[in-house]
Amino acid sequence: MVSTPLRLAFMGTPDFAVPVLGGLVRAGYEIAAVYCQPPRPTGRGHKTQPSPVQARAEALGLPVRHPVSFKPEEEKAAFAALGLDAAVVAAYGLILPRAILEAPRLGCLNVHGSLLPRWRGAAPIQRAIMAGDPATGITIMQMDVGLDTGAMLLRGTVPIGPETTAESLHDALAALGAELIVPALDGVAAGTLVPEPQPEDGVTYAAKLTREEGALDFREDAAALDRKIRALNPWPGVWFEHQGERIKVLAAQPEAGDGAPSTVIDDDLGIACGTGVLRPTLLQRPGRAPVERRAFLNGTRIAAGEVLPCPATN
Repeated sequence: MVSTPLRLAFMGTPDFAVPVLGGLVRAGYEIAAVYCQPPRPTGRGHKTQPSPVQARAEALGLPVRHPVSFKPEEEKAAFAALGLDAAVVAAYGLILPRAILEAPRLGCLNVHGSLLPRWRGAAPIQRAIMAGDPATGITIMQMDVGLDTGAMLLRGTVPIGPETTAESLHDALAALGAELIVPALDGVAAGTLVPEPQPEDGVTYAAKLTREEGALDFREDAAALDRKIRALNPWPGVWFEHQGERIKVLAAQPEAGDGAPSTVIDDDLGIACGTGVLRPTLLQRPGRAPVERRAFLNGTRIAAGEVLPCPATN
């Protein structure tokens, strides 16, 4: 680390950002303020809960702020008054106007969960799995006013395997972000790390996830549906309809085989797809606990020859 600790603001909200905040604290930086989204109602009781970053910051004794916007001049002035060397941003959830981006002496550095310029946007972890990418990673980026368009400072890679889930990839990327942000900050402060503009080729956008994406369409390839299941659990979750119930699929195995798409081809819940067969291995009925396939079939008969409904197409 540089000899004089940098004075930072940290801006993040969900679990992904917590290891990054921890890495900054362990490195000995001065955290002048932690910004995160305001507490929101969660769970069945809709009890207001602080975000994971707020909870961690308060446990560390760090001052927390959660403005709903940076448009008011008083919020911009309060941020500028912190006298920051830099701000570190990780899945914060608010758009930062130019006045905020330019207030710290060294600007704002973003910990982004993809190998930019691929998967700019809201859901890079899930989109990388769904697309069948062999790898993704972390990019430490010097922020500008665009959507994840800033110059790159450091990158690190994480492989995506046939069993990688959104949860496991999330955790690996969060840990890598915590590892890379310290040399990135120190390199920028020392002038030894030169920002590299993102290439114009290879830009893709990771659109925000929607609930409707969780519907299994067995006209797709079994391998693509397996990737969807691994990418979209726990949210929005993946399901198919059976006798008016929405059956969640939490894990599955793609296999060779054929048949008319959406047709159950055997008594062990092999479902024919556009290409191949998908065999769910962990399922959940509404209001029930998740169970393995055999236990599920003991209580819910889905016989060979049944045709499961597919979502309507536009």
